[in-house]
Order: sequence, then structure tokens, then C-alpha cells
Amino acid sequence: MDIKVYVDADDDDRLSRIMVRDIAERGKDVNSVIQRYNDSVKPMHLQFIAPSKRYADIIVPQGGHNHVAINILLATIEKALNDKTWLKK
Repeated sequence: MDIKVYVDADDDDRLSRIMVRDIAERGKDVNSVIQRYNDSVKPMHLQFIAPSKRYADIIVPQGGHNHVAINILLATIEKALNDKTWLKK
């Protein structure tokens, strides 16, 4: 299958996930997580990740909370697996 999917997550959601992970799994403090986010993560997202959105076949807004978009992707994948026409390409 050749589907380009861009999962568009809110900036605040991204930051909160990074904070939870870095504090719980990496032992970082809140200030160091925020500094790394502002100095590295956000600028790299804006430079490299966000521009790739224009090449996506499907854009899923609201990150993983968009159940309609997830169900559409799931149905598309299931159909392709059942048809197996994509194997002939």
C-alpha cells in the first residue's frame, strides 16, 4: 500500500506527551523538558515535519483522538488486505 498519512497533533498535546515521557522515563525536570522543547523539538517540527503535511494523501486532525479518521484508515487497509489487488503492483 502506498498511503501517506500525516497525523496532525496539537502543539500542546505534543508538549504534554513529551513532558510525561521525559519526566517519567528519562528523569528530566519540567524546566529542562520545556527548554529542550523550545530549543530543539518545536523548531525541528516546524522545519522538517510540518512541511511534509502538503505531501500527505490523508491528514488526520486531532492526533489519535480522531476516531472517524482512524476508522476510515482501518477500513481502507482492511479492504486492501481483503482485495489483495495492491499485491499485484
